[in-house]
Parts: sequence; structure tokens; C-alpha cells
Amino acid sequence: MESIKGKQSMHVLDMTQGSPVRLILTFAVPLFIGNIFQQVYSMVDTMVAGYNLGDNAIAAIGATSSLYGLLIDFASGLNSGCAIVVTQRFGAHDEKKLKAAIAGMIELDAAVTVTLTVLSLVFLRPLMCFMNTPDAIFEQAYRYIAVICAGMAATITYNMFAGILRAFGNSRTSLYFLIISSLLNIGMDLLFVAVLCMGVAGAALATVIAQAVSATLCGVCVFHNYGELLPGKEDFRVPFELIAELFSNGIAMALMYCVVDLGSVIFQRANNALSEIIISAHTASRRIIGIMMQPLATISTALSTFIGQNWGAKKPERIRMALKQVMGMEIAWSLFGCFIIFAFGGTLVRFTTGTSNRTIIDNAVMSLRWHLAFFPALGCLLALRTAMQAMGQKAAPILSSCIELGMKLLSAAFIIPHLGFFGTSITEPVTWTLMLLFLTTAFKGRTICQQKKRHGHVP
Repeated sequence: MESIKGKQSMHVLDMTQGSPVRLILTFAVPLFIGNIFQQVYSMVDTMVAGYNLGDNAIAAIGATSSLYGLLIDFASGLNSGCAIVVTQRFGAHDEKKLKAAIAGMIELDAAVTVTLTVLSLVFLRPLMCFMNTPDAIFEQAYRYIAVICAGMAATITYNMFAGILRAFGNSRTSLYFLIISSLLNIGMDLLFVAVLCMGVAGAALATVIAQAVSATLCGVCVFHNYGELLPGKEDFRVPFELIAELFSNGIAMALMYCVVDLGSVIFQRANNALSEIIISAHTASRRIIGIMMQPLATISTALSTFIGQNWGAKKPERIRMALKQVMGMEIAWSLFGCFIIFAFGGTLVRFTTGTSNRTIIDNAVMSLRWHLAFFPALGCLLALRTAMQAMGQKAAPILSSCIELGMKLLSAAFIIPHLGFFGTSITEPVTWTLMLLFLTTAFKGRTICQQKKRHGHVP
């Protein structure tokens, strides 16, 4: 306990005291900048490929993006779920259990890294065939995703160290390393693709190397600044009960992500059947949507850390206040982002891809406008879902992901074949709305039940 308190002034942020909005924004701003630089990885790949290799290279990069997302989000979800346990231990100032939780997190991450890397490389070609990857871009797409999967350990390791830092309330340190690695990624993209002519595999290699650099730097910082809070050899004999808690939280989060990503794989399979031009349009719009989504995701992540610490400290009033304020911020950004896309969507697509193909631009803009128009629903959804997860409510978030899976399966089977890319564009906005309605109902029902129990109305 003394070690935790002694570190407060330099490297950690205790969110159990002080203004919720100030604390969340203090935590979120550097996290947001870091997430933007993380998006630069994929954005630069698309831009360098588009300007130097043409529209088919953009399609090759985008054709397997949901497959990679399925693999990496399982590991990231497991990691995020474990980080909730670490955050709660930190909020409770329980140093012994904190060290044990970190040790268990490291063990689970190591096992997942080895398993996913091997499985993804062994079954990559059959999965790409299942996803209807067009013959014209199949080999390019395979070279790109094979390099990315082979370097999966770098991404998982970075996410693990960043999760530990966030649990301690430190969102600044990983930002500095992301800036360095993003600049490195840009330089290597230009070197490998434009100078050495390595094609899309060069873009993938640049991404993996940059991620490895950020993981290494982040790890060194964690061990240097938080040695007193990290587990020793004796802490790796993790009690079964704690392993079960870590695994339960991790799997709940991983399943939520995977259910979503499994739907995305089926969804992209249907979209891949439309044409290479449509794949390029979809890839361009997804890159821009990813950037515009970052403020929503960042504030929600900051809220999760805030709630995790205050849940561990048993301060429910602070949790309720923060949730309302965060939803207001999410809606404000959503409305601003909607204005940007409706005013400058076409310019952003041309800048991102370097394309002059009118069909690509028009379809990408249509997708952007539909998605951004429903960003207020998405913002409230992300805030509510992360809040429920941080409070240990696992069932409703997973069920909400099942709604997303069902909608994407429905879209792949009926909507996209009949409506084309318009069907692709409207599927997620409709899904976000349904998920928000479900989670709002579940959250209110849980809150009413808890209030009745506190007042003795429920046995």
C-alpha cells in the first residue's frame, strides 16, 4: 500500500478523488493522441500503397482487415479484461493482489500470443478463400496479412504494457513511444514501398517493426518506473481463484470483441464479393471512420479506468456522475464529426487514398455520411458498455455483441446481396442503435434491482 501511494505524485493517477471530468480528460488527452498515432499505422499503409501501388493495393490491404481484427481483438480483449482486475486492485491499494494480478495477466498473454500466431499462420490461406478474397488481389493480400500475423507478438506485448500503465492511471508514457514508432513507421513505409519496391509486404513489415519498437520502449519504462509494483518470482504462483477471475474477465471481454469480429469477417466476406473497387471504397471509409471514432473510444477507455478504480474504492456516486458527463462529451464530439464529414468527406477520401476514381470516392463518402450520422448513438453505446464492464457486469455487454453478430450475419446473407454497398453502409449504424437500446434497458434494470436490494425490497 505504501508503494502505491508513494508513486502517486510521479507516475500514477488516483481517480478516486477530485473532479471526475478533470480526471477523465487529464487521462484521456494523451491517450487520445496515442490512439491517433496508432491509427496512423493503418492510415499510412493505405496512403503509401495507394499513391505508389494503385487502387488494387488498397483493396489488398483492406480485404483481410477484419480477419486480422478477429485475431488481435481476441488477445486485446483478454488483455483489457485482465487490466480491469489490475485496475480494481490498484484502486483498492492492495499491493499483494495487484502484483499477483499482473503476474497472471503476463502468463495469459504469453499463452495467447503463441497460440494465435501459430493458428493464424497455419490456417491463413483457407480463411482468405472463405472470405471471398478476389483472385486479382489474393497474393498481395496474403503477403500483407502473413507478415502482420507473424508479428502479432509485438502488438500484444505493447497492449499488455499499455494496459498496465492505464491501470496505474498513466496514459502519457505510452503516448511518447507511440509518437516515436509512428514516425518510424512512416519512414520505413516510404523506404520499403517507394524506394525498395517491396510492395504491400513492405508496408506490413514497417508496421510490425514500428510496433515492436513501441512495445520494447513501453516495457523498459514499466520495469524502470514501476519495479516496486511489479511481480517477483514468488508472485507468479498465482492463486487459482485469481487466475479464474482474470480469465473470466478476460474471456468475457475477448468473447465480446470476437463475436463482433466474427460478424465482421462474415460481413467483409459479403462485401468482398462486390468488386475490387467497392473493397477500396470500404477500406478508405473505414480508415477515416477509425480516426473519427478515436475521441469516442478514448473517452470511453478513460471512463473504464475511472470506474474501475472507483468501483474498487466503493464510490458509486462518482461512477454515476462520471457516466452522465462522459455521455455528454461523446455526443458533442459526434455532432462535430458529423459536420466535418458532410462538409469535407470527399476531400478526405481523395487525400487518404490518392485515388481519382469517382466510384470509389462516391461510395466511400456515402459510407462515411451514414456512419457519422449515427455517431451519437455509438458514443453513448461505448460509454455505457465500458462502464458496465468496469463494474464487473459481463453478461449484457456480451449479449449486445451477439446483437451485432446477428445483424452482420443478416446483412451478409440478405441486405448486401440485395442492396450492394448501400447495405454495407447502413448495417453498423442500425446495429449501434439496437445495441444502445438493449444496454440502456439492461443497465436501468440492474440499477433498479440494486436499489431495491439496498432498501430491503428484494430478499
